[in-house]
Amino acid sequence: MTDKTNKAGPDADLVDEGAEGATVENAAPEQAEPDPVEVLKAENADLRDKFLRLAAEMDNLRRRTEREVKDAKAYSVSGFARDMLAVSDNLRRALETIPPELKENADAAIAGVIEGVDMTERSMLSALERHGVRKMNVEGEKFDPNFHQAMFEIPNTAVPNNTVVQVVQAGFTIGDRVLRPAMVGVAKGGPKGETPTTAEPGTSSVNETDA
Repeated sequence: MTDKTNKAGPDADLVDEGAEGATVENAAPEQAEPDPVEVLKAENADLRDKFLRLAAEMDNLRRRTEREVKDAKAYSVSGFARDMLAVSDNLRRALETIPPELKENADAAIAGVIEGVDMTERSMLSALERHGVRKMNVEGEKFDPNFHQAMFEIPNTAVPNNTVVQVVQAGFTIGDRVLRPAMVGVAKGGPKGETPTTAEPGTSSVNETDA
């Protein structure tokens, strides 16, 4: 047999396979192990980011809770205060129905009753004020739908248009919110001022506090 025949035998196949395997092994790059320091740095950065996010969420929760507690303290009496204002209105109406001449010439008993009703009304308003309920003085102000409810218009050229010239029912605030808008009459026919952002008289866009 010739040398060519020997090379083409079974041993030649083994040689070729071995050479091919060596070529594949040499071609596959070695995978470098991750640097432990870099891994720790990445984990530390991830943990720090999570901690900062959690701290921000907790701070927001704390502020929101404080605000809700403050609002609850300030406005929890809104429903009760609104009911007491109705009682105060009735006391005021009772006083206004008494003729001036009767007040001046009333005997001691009647005068005592009138004074008692007046003191009761003032005492009630004083108690409400201690709880943050305050009366609004709106006469002469520019009509504001956030605080006033226009009931009618009064021809008056002496003051700017939409000026409050009559208060039908007093308005009150509690804290920085409107407890009850003032029912008012507004001037019509005077110099034009800024156009009020409201509907026609008799309506109101005031958002009162919830009971």
